[in-house]
Amino acid sequence: MLARLHSFWFALKASYWFYPALFAALAFALALSLMGLDRAGSTEWLNRISWYFPAHPQGASNMLTVLAGSMIGVASTIFSITIAAVAYASGNYGPRLLTNFMEDKGNQLSLATFIGTFVYAITVLRAVRAEGETATASQAFVPQFALLASFGLMIVAVGVIIFFLHHIPASIRINTVLEGIGRGLLSKIAERFPDSNSVSTEMRSTPSGSSVTADATGYIRYIEFEELARVVRDSNLRIALAVRTGDFVYAGRILAQSDSDVLSDDIVDSIRGCFSLGGSRTPEQDLEFSIDELVEIALRALSPGINDPFTAINAIHWLGAATAELGQRELRQEICDDDGTSGRVIPVLDDFGHFVNRGFGAVRMALASSKIAALVALDSIRDAANQINDPGRIALLAREGGLLMNQAEVTLGGPDLQEVRMRHAAFQKSFAP
Repeated sequence: MLARLHSFWFALKASYWFYPALFAALAFALALSLMGLDRAGSTEWLNRISWYFPAHPQGASNMLTVLAGSMIGVASTIFSITIAAVAYASGNYGPRLLTNFMEDKGNQLSLATFIGTFVYAITVLRAVRAEGETATASQAFVPQFALLASFGLMIVAVGVIIFFLHHIPASIRINTVLEGIGRGLLSKIAERFPDSNSVSTEMRSTPSGSSVTADATGYIRYIEFEELARVVRDSNLRIALAVRTGDFVYAGRILAQSDSDVLSDDIVDSIRGCFSLGGSRTPEQDLEFSIDELVEIALRALSPGINDPFTAINAIHWLGAATAELGQRELRQEICDDDGTSGRVIPVLDDFGHFVNRGFGAVRMALASSKIAALVALDSIRDAANQINDPGRIALLAREGGLLMNQAEVTLGGPDLQEVRMRHAAFQKSFAP
């Protein structure tokens, strides 16, 4: 249940309606509160300020009408520009990047500001009354304090427009897109694997009892490890996970293997409840998702139809940084329960070779088809290896450079191949003991 709530909250924050709806509700409440102060006479002090000129009903109505009309028009334009930018980015950089733009707080909050200002202006406008306008209220009423606040919101909205006009073209620049993916990946690596690398030879026995299978179809978006550890501890079990976040499962596929011969339906349901499924992957717990995004951008850039090796080079630089960061981390997760006991939940082991193959291995063929990209890839792999102390991981990177060279022997020729050979020879020397 907690996993599903967590996944729902993540999807909520990544939507284009959550913040506009929230701001609209807050604007409505703010308008009612400020008008209540005006009706109670708590804002009479405004009339004693020499530089403040109280508004009359006609002027207040005109101002609020213009504000409301302009805000809804700007909101419509902003939404159209945002959709066009998202369509352009996802079409050129890859459909998986749609998630990044949907999560962009600049777009969400800009739209929310205009919607909130519109709701505020309409709410205050309804309360403005001229003298004798209605039978129940013979005196004129202009909520001066609420009107002053609307002027402040207008200034804020103008500032947001200026911000948005800069933010949209900046956000779809490929360097900005890659930086967002890369920095997000590095922060998630540090969060998921907080300990520095230490060579561990301890092998854990894998439970081989009853299994817990999925009862639905979709991608695993989130695993509630703390809740899973609590369920396993309360049931006096040990389990080994058979899937990781981002895997696609369907009814009957094994999620976890336990050390018990028989599991009750309640325990099975509790364990299943720690897995949240959805129709798409999300980067929240899924490191491979961010790596796949970098790989996808590099593959698209190096495709014959686009042929943009410099975009691929930017993606390779961030892949190299992520590889270096992973190489310096202890990649074995310790899932602890409330009392600090670990070892009851054994996650899927994602060793360093898995991540190297997911990154440089997945884009190897495309890199080998471009002299510029191949040279940069060899340098990035070498630089990553220089940051790593584990001989086994260094050997994996040396092997990856060799595989890239072998592929280049097939796809390149002439002076380009000769240059890559020379760079690879220097690459091999850097790995020599």
